Amino acid sequence: MTTIDQDYRDTLRVLSEGSVTRRFDPYLDIDWDSPEFRIDADDPRWILPDCDPLGAHPWYKAQPEKRRIEIGMWRVANIQKVGLQFESVLIRGMMQYAMRLPNGTPEFRYCLHEMTEECNHIQMFQELVNRTGLAVPGMRADYRATSHFWHLAAYLPIVFFIGILAGEEPIDHFQKEAVRAGEDELPPAVLRTMEIHIAEEARHISFAHRFLHDKVRRQGRVGKGATSLAYPVIMRWLAGAIMSPPRDLEKRFGIPRSVMKEAFWDSPASREIMRGYFGDVRMLADELGLMNPVSTRLWKALKIDGRPSRHRGEPHRPARAA
Repeated sequence: MTTIDQDYRDTLRVLSEGSVTRRFDPYLDIDWDSPEFRIDADDPRWILPDCDPLGAHPWYKAQPEKRRIEIGMWRVANIQKVGLQFESVLIRGMMQYAMRLPNGTPEFRYCLHEMTEECNHIQMFQELVNRTGLAVPGMRADYRATSHFWHLAAYLPIVFFIGILAGEEPIDHFQKEAVRAGEDELPPAVLRTMEIHIAEEARHISFAHRFLHDKVRRQGRVGKGATSLAYPVIMRWLAGAIMSPPRDLEKRFGIPRSVMKEAFWDSPASREIMRGYFGDVRMLADELGLMNPVSTRLWKALKIDGRPSRHRGEPHRPARAA
């Protein structure tokens, strides 16, 4: 049987118990047919907040309100679609990983709890997308085509769980920033899905952090060195896959190509948003001993370097010039 230290066992037990005692159902905890959660295509709360790279761009801010609402509604619905597509990859990979675990491993129980919650998230996100009536595609076409193979990374569990964090952290960070902006700034159905997702994603992210603590410490010098280089590359690649919209958005609304390039991720403002996604994972990299002279230069070259969080979930504060 795989050796798991007592502290890790205790963490898995707490997370598993939390999945039993504090869980949500997309059809019990959201009254989709109530007037409160009705989707209103004219609701100004669809306007993108500044924490969205496109929402922060001057071109978007200069558009008439109706146009900003239309673009915002499409963008928000598409992010939901991206989220459920990524979670389907997570489920396939995690099932592949769990089915190879020996009997009696406490990771098995928690993995199954997490997969159950992710199935609920997929239903919740898809229900919201369906009710907008928008035919959003989700990820870019090239990512959709290759995502059917991403779960095979589960044969390299450390790489796979780094990938889980690379997908979960940007969405979690974006949703927290949007909720912090105020309940009155989001359509109620969007707010409720975000609240549920944030609550359960806290467990999922905690597990991925704790999993990597347990596995990376067992790596030898060469393995750890390779992990230190793979870590920022996976983070940057999947952040782009999750948060960058497909060309459909640009074509549907006639958004200039230069605006899309600046918003995703060529301008200093958009790069700062990208850096903000990874404060917690930079903190984790520090804790795992993955910040070395070579990997630090790689973080900087990928433009996702910056101050690590002082604690999990710390809001990102952009660096100010002296």
